[in-house]
Amino acid sequence: MQKLLSSQEKILDVLDAGTTMRFLTAYQAINKDERILTGTARMCERPIEILVNSLTEIGANIEYQKDEGYPPILLKAFSDQKKKDIAVRGDISSQYISALLMIAPVLPQGLNITLTGRVMSRPYIEMTRKLMERFGVKTEWVDNVIKISSQSYSSGEYTIESDWSGASYWYSFVALAETAEVKLLGLRKNSWQGDIKIAEIMSSLGVESTFLEDGVILTKTDHKSKVEIDFSNCPDLAQTVCVVCAIKGIRCEMVGLESLRIKETDRIAALQNELAKIDAKLLETEENSKWELIPRDLSKPVNKSITFDTYHDHRMAMALAPVCTQTNIIIDDPSVVNKSYPGFWNDLEKVGIKLEQVL
Repeated sequence: MQKLLSSQEKILDVLDAGTTMRFLTAYQAINKDERILTGTARMCERPIEILVNSLTEIGANIEYQKDEGYPPILLKAFSDQKKKDIAVRGDISSQYISALLMIAPVLPQGLNITLTGRVMSRPYIEMTRKLMERFGVKTEWVDNVIKISSQSYSSGEYTIESDWSGASYWYSFVALAETAEVKLLGLRKNSWQGDIKIAEIMSSLGVESTFLEDGVILTKTDHKSKVEIDFSNCPDLAQTVCVVCAIKGIRCEMVGLESLRIKETDRIAALQNELAKIDAKLLETEENSKWELIPRDLSKPVNKSITFDTYHDHRMAMALAPVCTQTNIIIDDPSVVNKSYPGFWNDLEKVGIKLEQVL
């Protein structure tokens, strides 16, 4: 994102960064120059049509360069705003909605966004609004309509909080360790991030959170034998939680996993494949959009020397890494963590986990 925002190149390659693709699509759509946005082969299989349709309604000039509805896309110079009232599905990626929100105040007419249907990942939309307001933009969210008038951003200083998504993997390590105490710095009890939900979820899975001024301390505690979790507002936590439940013998009923199909990989299929290696199952029930995690049989030992595939997905690698507390594992393509947590493997070594490269 940093590199591409300052780039003068005609073609902007986001590689595998979905957030960058979506935010830059909106950003570039209202600029005066002409650019092409593209990415990895997998990125060019991830849909962008809903966002492109909304931007086109507003007045953007966007053309698909290959397959309809998918990158690469050509974004031509923005000339005039056609309308200020648009409707967007609420059950899609919140990044589409955040992308539209962030450009709204610099549009000549502002923007009124009606969210239709069920609104997923609401905390991420709220976080976008609060950060916009922190930099001088007034927004209004009443019922299912978000209104942003035409106005200017103002500059200022802001200390970015540590990443709760990255913190979730340390909750997993504590949950699966025999004994553990970990302090994570820079996390806030009143965080705007949706993935702070991990603290509440893990209280049932064996981890207690004690918040301090400079962070949070994680300690091992007792866990429940069965839990029900709604991931609608925190889908990036699903892989981590599934692995913990699978190893600890916790039966888990889940909803809110719909968006996992269109992430870096089909995370539902990937989880089903990799959980099978630890004798656990992820099953879709007959009830609408419900899933059940059937954990391994605790009377049997964990399989030895498991090789896990990552599917070019950073969260698959980090969610599966804590299985090393139970048996030796091999992580295929460990460099995928560079997308969101490049120091992950170094941090594991700091707490005494032994790593070696397998050629």
